[in-house]
Amino acid sequence: MFFLTVLLFSYVEMSQQIQKTTASGKEVLSNPKLTVVQGTLNVVMNQNVTLSCHSDSGSPPVRYTLFKHSQKVSTSNSSDLTLGLFNLTINSASDLGEYKCKAENNITSGGKYSNSLNFTLIEPISKPVLSSPSSQAKKGQNVTLSCLSENGSLPITYKFFKGKQSISPPVKIQKREAAVIFLFINSTSDFGTYKCKAENSFYNYTKYSNSFNFTLAEERSHSQPLIISLVLILILFVIGFALAIPLFIIPSYKAKKFKSTRSTTGPTSTMNTEDTENFVIYAEIEPVKPEEEYINFSVFRREDEKGNLEDPGGLDLRENRCTTKFYQNYLQINH
Repeated sequence: MFFLTVLLFSYVEMSQQIQKTTASGKEVLSNPKLTVVQGTLNVVMNQNVTLSCHSDSGSPPVRYTLFKHSQKVSTSNSSDLTLGLFNLTINSASDLGEYKCKAENNITSGGKYSNSLNFTLIEPISKPVLSSPSSQAKKGQNVTLSCLSENGSLPITYKFFKGKQSISPPVKIQKREAAVIFLFINSTSDFGTYKCKAENSFYNYTKYSNSFNFTLAEERSHSQPLIISLVLILILFVIGFALAIPLFIIPSYKAKKFKSTRSTTGPTSTMNTEDTENFVIYAEIEPVKPEEEYINFSVFRREDEKGNLEDPGGLDLRENRCTTKFYQNYLQINH
């Protein structure tokens, strides 16, 4: 049984050798390998890279052709089994994609294809921004810190610091979002200077954020709302008094002053104060005998809204006349 197994293995190996060699003794090419000999698969804009395509076995000469997807990029001829080299420059995103190479010689129909390589465009990260919803905090309060780089190839790894001391393990973010940590303000020593660091695969490119400080929030006293209310009431009182001066106080003062002036300059009478407000006295001088003069006074009541000319006592004041005799030697009348 063992003998049959060894015999079968030898037969398979001989068959493979026969397939690799033609009747003329030339060897068929093996599948080539595509590798990066200068640079890496993580590239930046305007970066130069060099690829090599090589078949380990096969009869020369060999022609190597580089493809990006199904598009031919370049060709390299080798008179022996040396490497086929291809120099590339990544100028834009269109230069990224899947690359393969094909090896051909005079006896291989269709050629042999290599493995594929894919380039990834990386960008240096921008300076991260460290922020918090509020820069003020009190003792015993939970706070948050966020660190974010707006630009740069993903993933990005963030790390937080207080002063020069790390306060968090590395946080790798696969999306364009901030890394967040939660802190507990336990004492005044927690109101220090905080920073964060961001880095990606761009040749260990690292950027530090701005500094961020928490400040102690002042606690409001219970008397502050009362003081504010009193100040508002005082302001409203002052505004009300200022409006009352032109609307009420000044017109009232003018009315009293006018009344006082009228009472001192008006006609005198034996009537009381109430009567002087309701009656007007008219004087009429009529010519009489030469030796004496008479002055007739007619007293009328001021007409009210109803047109009633009688006083409350029922006397018609229009018919009430008083005649005063003046002696001729005191009053001279020019006729």
